[in-house]
Amino acid sequence: MPTSAPPSNRFERRRAETRRALVRAARQILAESGDTSASIQAIAERADVGFGSFYNHFESKTELFEAAVQDALEEFGQTFDEHLTGIDDPAELVAAGFRFSARLAESHPELMQVLRRRGLGHLYSDNGLAVRALRDLRAGMASGRFTAPDATVALSALGGTLLSLVELRFARPDVDGDDAAANLAEMVLRMLGVPPDDAHEVARRPLPDLA
Repeated sequence: MPTSAPPSNRFERRRAETRRALVRAARQILAESGDTSASIQAIAERADVGFGSFYNHFESKTELFEAAVQDALEEFGQTFDEHLTGIDDPAELVAAGFRFSARLAESHPELMQVLRRRGLGHLYSDNGLAVRALRDLRAGMASGRFTAPDATVALSALGGTLLSLVELRFARPDVDGDDAAANLAEMVLRMLGVPPDDAHEVARRPLPDLA
């Protein structure tokens, strides 16, 4: 086998690396301050790429920051897929998701800061965590586990509560995040129609290994 890729492949690889660097820089800015007024020159310097490279990938800063949010939300969703696979009970999936998110605020602070600052505007996105949550809500309604009348409305309640939990984790680090997440998960499950005793138990089941 050849030890190096053909030039065209190498070019595409470098192009993809440059785009990833720009997206990473934009994610860092969103996580640190949420301020999108940084100049393209400053973004390019943070990404350690040439100024002209920016326009090879994005037409505007708005497009870049949108891509950065989508990238973070998709990473969030994929992280859920990786760690919560094998859970068949929709109620347990919802509860585990809340508790997992509280822990991610500590282990993946940049990712969760982006969610904190921009998540509400992407609550009904066609990718990332939203589409996965909607899938689980519909599965729970179809099985009778949840009695919510409308999956999209339920997603609004679920997403808003999750974002409030993320805000709590950053604004009040003195609060026990695991306990708060379990309590909120129990409240959400009850709102979705899970009986109180069942909701309490499900919200405190052992979590999968999150290492």
